[in-house]
Amino acid sequence: MTERLSSGSSRLDAVLGGGLPTNAINLVIGPPGSGKTILAEQYLFYNATDERPGLFLSTVSEPFDKVLRYGESLTFFDADAIGRRVFYDDLGAALVARGIQGLVDLIDGLLREIRPGTIVIDSFKAIRAFATDEAAFRRFLHDLAGRLTAVTANTFWIGEYERAATTDAAEFAVADSIVAMDTKRTAERETRVIQILKLRGSGFMSGEHAYRVTASGISVFPRLADIQDSAAYEFGTERDSTGIAALDDALGDGYWEGSSTLIAGPTGVGKTLLGLHYAFSAASDGRPAILATFQENSTQLARIASGFGWSFDNPCISVLSRSPVDLYIDEWVYDLLDLIEETKATRVVVDSLGDLLVASPDQVRFRELLHSLVQRCARQRVSLMFTLEVAELFNATSISDVGVSHLSDNVVVLQYYRRATEVRRSLTVLKTRGSSHTPEVREYHIGRDGLTLGDPISVA
Repeated sequence: MTERLSSGSSRLDAVLGGGLPTNAINLVIGPPGSGKTILAEQYLFYNATDERPGLFLSTVSEPFDKVLRYGESLTFFDADAIGRRVFYDDLGAALVARGIQGLVDLIDGLLREIRPGTIVIDSFKAIRAFATDEAAFRRFLHDLAGRLTAVTANTFWIGEYERAATTDAAEFAVADSIVAMDTKRTAERETRVIQILKLRGSGFMSGEHAYRVTASGISVFPRLADIQDSAAYEFGTERDSTGIAALDDALGDGYWEGSSTLIAGPTGVGKTLLGLHYAFSAASDGRPAILATFQENSTQLARIASGFGWSFDNPCISVLSRSPVDLYIDEWVYDLLDLIEETKATRVVVDSLGDLLVASPDQVRFRELLHSLVQRCARQRVSLMFTLEVAELFNATSISDVGVSHLSDNVVVLQYYRRATEVRRSLTVLKTRGSSHTPEVREYHIGRDGLTLGDPISVA
């Protein structure tokens, strides 16, 4: 198996099928500010050793002192390593004074003196302007690639190339791997995405993967889109109480362990309350549960819960609160999966799917992620509950436009109905996969004890 060069990030390495091939030429492309230099420095510091140091070479794009100054703000930047296992040098003066040949001579001297194991040239694209013609630049590329191959170095060429250049720029043919970093805009939202365009002799995760530029480097969130896993697994035979005895009866003795449940209804009807019943019912039995919310922060949730006699001081309850304003759905789902593993949670309430849908770049991506989350949790016998707001207050005719109900084992609809001069609430179990249920319309009330389900009613 080909040896791999690690980035120090397990998720980025996973996107790359285990890491970049060693002793390869890697072309990192993207617009200004996308994090190309940070990614290259991340590889540089992680892989540099005293025996095979890292060498960063700037050209005529970004001033040499600025590269160092911004690098010092990153947690992986080790000032003690500079001049010992990581070296920085400026090629700009030689390039301006003597052109490409001056650049080749300077690189030759540095290769002999430092014997680097990892080399970064930033910006590589800027070198092209100093070639007398295309033929001269191609000769330079061929000569440089031969030199770098001879010293068995891991090389990164950084440039502000556009993707359209992949069909005609010679650099793209020479490179063993091409990593594209970009920013995508959906309405008023911007998401940074990384994509592997080429990885010679290796498989990799296709598609675009979200990432953030952080103080610790590039943090990548591989696109969660699991293929069908046909391997057998044990499924739960126990029934999970909803926390409401009458609702358990309507569902045919509660939910199956590891099932997914959709709670749909209009605003203010009690969807979050039903989720709190479900989470605190497990916590009261000493089973960990997670409430993932996008609208209320921990203080607001604590106030809501205390009104019904519940407390988030319970060690079996964890809250994953994220703002819907700057939400990367793949970052969120990895945070959730990590929290499930950390707490050994048996139940997860996601309040609500509408916020996830708004944060998704498109409906296909939303459905991929939701399908993958449901399948992973089912295999771990973790029960899921999703809430979803519908627009219609009375007599809802549909649940959603994105087909989330078929991914759920159970579907419970909450609605308002009119009775004389009053507006009341009703609950109907529309679906329970794998068991019988009672599809009756029942009135319910919200009081100090939470949600209390009444007898079946007739709604005109």
